[in-house]
Amino acid sequence: MKTLRTAALLAAALAATLTAPVAQAQATGKLKVGLMLPYTGTYAALGAAIENGFRLYVDEQGGKLGGREIEFVKVDDESDPAKATDNVNKLVKRDNVDVLVGTVHSGVAMAMAKVAKETGTLLLVPNAGADAVTGPMCAPNIFRSSFSNWQPGYAMGEVAAKKGHKKVVTITWKYAAGDESVRGFKDAFEKAGGQVVKELSLPFPNVEFQALLTEIAATKPDAVYTFFAGGGAVKFVKDYAAAGLKKNIPLYGAGFLTDGTLEAQGADADGLLTTLHYADSLNTPRDNAFRLAYAKAYKLQPDVYAVQGYDAAQMLGVGLAATKGDAGRKAEFAAALEKAKIDSPRGMFSISKAHNPVQDFYLRQVGSKENKVVGVAAKALADPARGCRM
Repeated sequence: MKTLRTAALLAAALAATLTAPVAQAQATGKLKVGLMLPYTGTYAALGAAIENGFRLYVDEQGGKLGGREIEFVKVDDESDPAKATDNVNKLVKRDNVDVLVGTVHSGVAMAMAKVAKETGTLLLVPNAGADAVTGPMCAPNIFRSSFSNWQPGYAMGEVAAKKGHKKVVTITWKYAAGDESVRGFKDAFEKAGGQVVKELSLPFPNVEFQALLTEIAATKPDAVYTFFAGGGAVKFVKDYAAAGLKKNIPLYGAGFLTDGTLEAQGADADGLLTTLHYADSLNTPRDNAFRLAYAKAYKLQPDVYAVQGYDAAQMLGVGLAATKGDAGRKAEFAAALEKAKIDSPRGMFSISKAHNPVQDFYLRQVGSKENKVVGVAAKALADPARGCRM
């Protein structure tokens, strides 16, 4: 009997040992972060701001996240979807990066998301708002630190309706970002009883606006809603004013219309209303500290793109802290971020189950070359994540 009892005790001890949680070791060595961003072309300044923001947060942590030193590998994506798959595969298969960070152009981001999903590589999207990234393409290893294209459009649709506008024309580039921004605007505006009477578009990155501005003048809507960014946003705002439309037909936009573009737009941007998850005059301790540190490091004022890069690094830090620096432990990485409150310069935000920020959208008005907050257009706005099956 004693022998049987001893054997039973030994068996129980062995079973307990096998089922006990094993303490995970701290991952060591450098963590390779692949930055796939536009460093040339229309969106070059945006890519630079994202990288600056990302590096600023890493530098603030002593060059390490989750206990691991960060090594950067860079690829210029040229905002060209045709080159996107080759470019992302260079980072994943040639350079063996642990983490992908990118990008600005929604079409390029879709290719990145596809490769990330197929290979299981961790992807942080610091700008591109393609709805599908956190919709049908959603995955445990894909996260966004910015917005979905639907979100700022929806927020502005609510604003335009509250201002009493009934008939609106929309104008944008004919690509995912523009189409989805307009869809968000329409969802809110038409839900409130308004009507989008015309949807005008031109191919990206075409900036020959004159014919479409003539069409707007002939249509005589109550207002115009637009999505443009970078160099295209500069030219559109200047052309809109030069055509005499600004005086009679209010122009509203997703915040990218006036973010990082005000110096070039000058007085033509004065008074414009936009909606975005960041503004130049939040004047919170967190944002003030960020703006001071960014200006000191780069001799530039930060914009929304810098904030999104900074927060992508923050999110990476949260996930790596939970996994002891191991980017391959995707379930734990995701669980940590889904529970986290990110202390961003934009204000606190959380991450939805589809891995898109749930955040406030500000109504901003241009004045003295700043996007000044005039109110909150939408509180804790979550993207509907249509098609996400995660």
